[in-house]
Amino acid sequence: MCHSVNTPVKNAIKVVDYAELEDYLKQFDDRTLVLNFWATWCVPCVKELPYFEQITRTYSKDEVVVVLVSLDFTNQINKRLKPFIEDNKLQSTILVLDDPDQNTWIDQVDPRWSGAIPATIIRKGEQATFHEGAFSSFDKLNTIIQSF
Repeated sequence: MCHSVNTPVKNAIKVVDYAELEDYLKQFDDRTLVLNFWATWCVPCVKELPYFEQITRTYSKDEVVVVLVSLDFTNQINKRLKPFIEDNKLQSTILVLDDPDQNTWIDQVDPRWSGAIPATIIRKGEQATFHEGAFSSFDKLNTIIQSF
């Protein structure tokens, strides 16, 4: 069951397990979905976040939806994640994945994923691509999105 953490941020932060994440993502099947796994403590993740935010600002939500899936610990939401979101003025949808069974869901995300972050899936319908590691520029990320 999805539950929100009380927050003054534009959107409440939803904490989900992997099954809830899959259910949540189904609502975007008719749009290009950009799903990025990240954490506030991951330097390459933080470095590439502006590219995802630029995607959110560039495209309408009817075309492209960016969902940032935080792997921060749930006990750090109020102390670390919320202030990070506010300080960086993040506008993309943010979920916190709280599912201890990584050995199962990492392979379900993509069998090629080693589990390292950042990791990004871009998909529309049956078409999908997986990228492990940080994007080096907005243009590289945007080129992949435009191919959808």
